[in-house]
Amino acid sequence: MSARDRLRAHLLKHRLAGPEVPTPRQNNLRHYRLFAQADPRSLMGLAPEPRRDEAEVLRLMVERVGVNPDPAYLEGPDSIDPELVIAALDRLALLVRRTADQRGSVLAGTGHPHKLAGFHDALAGALEAAGCTVHTPARGVRFREPTPEGERPRYLDLVDRVVVMRALDGPDRPGRPGPGDLAHTHSPLPVRLALTALADAGHRPPDLVLGDHGWLCGAGRLGIPAGGIADCNDVAPFAAEADGLVEVVVPLEDGSAPDCYRPLSDYVLQRADLAPYNS
Repeated sequence: MSARDRLRAHLLKHRLAGPEVPTPRQNNLRHYRLFAQADPRSLMGLAPEPRRDEAEVLRLMVERVGVNPDPAYLEGPDSIDPELVIAALDRLALLVRRTADQRGSVLAGTGHPHKLAGFHDALAGALEAAGCTVHTPARGVRFREPTPEGERPRYLDLVDRVVVMRALDGPDRPGRPGPGDLAHTHSPLPVRLALTALADAGHRPPDLVLGDHGWLCGAGRLGIPAGGIADCNDVAPFAAEADGLVEVVVPLEDGSAPDCYRPLSDYVLQRADLAPYNS
């Protein structure tokens, strides 16, 4: 079995892609509607012009992700095309290889610290081993993140080489992060703060940003090459990719166990001729 076939089997087994991923259709359609309405929570730092209506958003996600194309399909499981996933991972490998060849500088961050930090860290670690500079700026920087419940105090931290966000206050309800807990975010504020910290320290912008959510959109909007992952309900990164702001977005279920993503980072690094590498 080829590496591509093994990866495809892994994607299907763990429902990272395939005909029934964990994110349901009704959730996808809600997010597509919010993006079409330019809801700030869905834009992830973008200011898309011209705006796409709901039908255009659905067509975009069919093309880039492989969701069900039927606008009358309103409820039930939705899909991610594994062939689109693998093709995007191949493009991400080319982007990683290009950065390695340039001995470029890298900034990695995630809005999904519990799930995707390991994926981004594996790529950043391989690039560091290849002679690239991996920046880890802004640790401890505090800010207030707008949320549906109001502004919440946060600070930036690191998980290995990856910039993440933690909560400063107590949880507003059960299941939400408390003081010091890793926090999920769609916001572009973390990448903006990290880039500001780099500039204040006398560094030029990185040659590559690895990330997801607002990390991709925030970097892309500033003209910085960016690549990473987005789920089938995350329109903004795919819109940014379609508009030429982000170089590579891998369509992928982003809420699975962290270990599920290790074969994907291994595949990218093998394709980029950067394996074996130090994790």
